[in-house]
Amino acid sequence: MSTSKLNRRELFQRAAFGATAISAWQANIIGQATTMQANATSCILLWMGGAPSQLDTWDPKPGTANAGAAQAAPTALTGVQISDRLPETAKAMKDICLLRGMHGPEGSHPRASYWAQTGYLPSASIKHPTIGSHVSHHIGNPNADLPSFVRIGGGRNLTGAGLLGVDHDPFKITNPNQKPANTQIPTTKPRFTRRLSLLEQLEEDSSRTGAEHWTKANRKVYGKATRMITSPLMEAFDLQQENVASRESYGEGNFAAGCLMARRLIESGVTFVEVTSGNWDTHFDNYERTTDLCRQVDRPYARLLEDLKDRGLLDTTLVIWMGEFGRTPRINARGGRDHFPRAYSVALAGCGVRGGQVIGRTSESGEEILEGKNSVPNLLTTIYDKLGIDAFHENMSSVGRPIRVVENGALIDDI
Repeated sequence: MSTSKLNRRELFQRAAFGATAISAWQANIIGQATTMQANATSCILLWMGGAPSQLDTWDPKPGTANAGAAQAAPTALTGVQISDRLPETAKAMKDICLLRGMHGPEGSHPRASYWAQTGYLPSASIKHPTIGSHVSHHIGNPNADLPSFVRIGGGRNLTGAGLLGVDHDPFKITNPNQKPANTQIPTTKPRFTRRLSLLEQLEEDSSRTGAEHWTKANRKVYGKATRMITSPLMEAFDLQQENVASRESYGEGNFAAGCLMARRLIESGVTFVEVTSGNWDTHFDNYERTTDLCRQVDRPYARLLEDLKDRGLLDTTLVIWMGEFGRTPRINARGGRDHFPRAYSVALAGCGVRGGQVIGRTSESGEEILEGKNSVPNLLTTIYDKLGIDAFHENMSSVGRPIRVVENGALIDDI
């Protein structure tokens, strides 16, 4: 008997098990956790699409000509200030490693986003995998009920699995306040089980008539989908299952809901979750728009770190806060800040990262990096190292060309 057939029959049994299993989310989290490696790691990427202003978030320049209306405020770290519009984040700084010396070669959103997420510039012949796809490929569990890579929220310039194949593309959640589309069993459980049995018979007939390759691929897709939609762990996507106090602690809005869902998914064994926050492209009215954006992300980000820590998950979960580049220190005629890849900030926490420190320093004007200059390849190499992934590993392209996970990267000291 083939392994794939065994898996399918197990799925049929699960599908027919009944509604009582669906209410057992917490018990299944415990059960799934026992099958994971003791040193299993996971990652949450908080992607700030559009490029946030470092002077209005992580690297304020109070009292200077470039500060504008932005003010700085003290944090839990003595002598370290961040924007006064991130008060909850300021309290969490002892868990955060702040990189103020990031720089890149691109000032175009599509190209810089590709660079930030892959460590490569766009190529006509090769589609390089994004961070989540590498994590899914190297440390994800292909037999888990839920996808290894979940992307919450929309946005442009987001890449996928590329040469690693569709198995490592993200499962996309457009609105975290709603259940994922097309994941409800379309009929009664007994009828669904009978349909799957009929499908198995049809596939066996097709295999005998020479369509074995197609049948194998079809079984893989349907098996994965069936395993997911019949799993009690699907409750991780339903935020209504979270108690009201917990939901309210994250705040309001899609980003807040996405951060809460990310925590629930990590608890349920998902390896990589990306939560997007858009509209950071503040070419005009920067102060007003950034104030609103900081309000949207501050509380959820700080609460996510606190929640992971309280549940014992921060030690094995890397949390990344970043965008594709920074914004000009000088304010333009429309009260905005333009694209600026020469100096920007990224924040890391968890998974062995040494929190409570700042690496890198920019000039008083914010236009130059004076200390701790680091590139995206260095950042990605460090991220993969924390997750137990060999950044020098070579994946093969469709034409047999070896492509490293990261090219020309080095570990960032002291992280």
